Amino acid sequence: MNRLRNICCVLLLTLVCCKKPYNPPATSTSDSYLVIEGVINSGNLNTIIKVSKTVKLTNKTSFNPVTGAVITVEGDKGYIYYLIDVGDGSYNSYTGLNLLPTQKYRLRVKTANKEYLSDYVEVKQTPPIDSVGYKLQNGIVNLYVNAHDPANKTRYYRWDYEETWQFHSKYESVMVLDSTINAIVARRPDQLVYDCFGNDSSSHIVLFSTEKLGKDVVFQNPLTQMPLTSEKVERRYSILVRQYALTQEAFNFYQNLEKNSEQLGSIFDALPSQLNGNIHCTSNPKEPVFGYVTVSNVQIKRIYINHTTLDPGRDVQPVYPYDCELDTAYYSAPKTMENQVQNDLINRPVNLIPVTPLYAGPVIIGFTYSTPECIDCTLRGRVQAPDWWVPGPQ
Repeated sequence: MNRLRNICCVLLLTLVCCKKPYNPPATSTSDSYLVIEGVINSGNLNTIIKVSKTVKLTNKTSFNPVTGAVITVEGDKGYIYYLIDVGDGSYNSYTGLNLLPTQKYRLRVKTANKEYLSDYVEVKQTPPIDSVGYKLQNGIVNLYVNAHDPANKTRYYRWDYEETWQFHSKYESVMVLDSTINAIVARRPDQLVYDCFGNDSSSHIVLFSTEKLGKDVVFQNPLTQMPLTSEKVERRYSILVRQYALTQEAFNFYQNLEKNSEQLGSIFDALPSQLNGNIHCTSNPKEPVFGYVTVSNVQIKRIYINHTTLDPGRDVQPVYPYDCELDTAYYSAPKTMENQVQNDLINRPVNLIPVTPLYAGPVIIGFTYSTPECIDCTLRGRVQAPDWWVPGPQ
């Protein structure tokens, strides 16, 4: 929900004319308002609440975390659960709260000089995710989710997800410059930077309502998509999907947020509107507070996708997000493996990394080079696989 922080200062705008653009003046206010994100997990998984302050769009940073707050989950019959300050604006229960479905719950946030309360919210029971799948259409990998509630009580759904993928850099470098001896030597296993793992989380709002359907069934609701040439699916890709049941009021809030943040751009789009959440400042009721507290158990499902199963028989090469070329550099005199004092390498650019040696028989006459972005996968990921990662066919 990073997008919530970027748009939570957008208030009701006046449309001057359908053909005349309206450019609102930049605000000079120094006010910074509270943003609360997260779901009170009523099941056996931990609850994580993120608290931050709004920032101006002109600021270089997009995240202003609030630390040192006291956050509690309170039941309407007196039960209190404390969340632990992680230190980065996150507050974690580190255990399942296992809340009673017969009670209603709210969130209390105490900062250094203010207190905030959400409305009491009923506990929603989230049905399991039936499946997460994908289909390839016109070179695009489309991921979707299926779910249903046989009791026909859910009706309002929200999803978010985390992506992890195995990828490699454009070129594999087997050599590295050892600056201590000014020599280009073979890389050790701990210096390999060809294979990495990248990750990302959902940055858009995924909703669906079955209110107008005869049965409470979600069929192939879109989650995300990527081109077949994306390096996300060049080897092995995994997506972890989380499903939440919403009240109608919460669904309306997220739908309004989605319209404000994702569906503007033409004269036929809905106008931006104020985001009315269910969180309030007790000391100053007029102070805006951004966010909506919901209470539900969370259902999760993970799938893996191998590149070889997406389009069998075709050798689809990934398109890298940058231009990559190999350069060559030669020694002023041939070098043998026993004589690698290579300070006389001709025109070796300092910003390039060696890839492979160039031989003339048994003698090294130079090296191929490229830029760090094309060689070092750790600029966009990490070499170590996640603990939960299940290796697939290579």
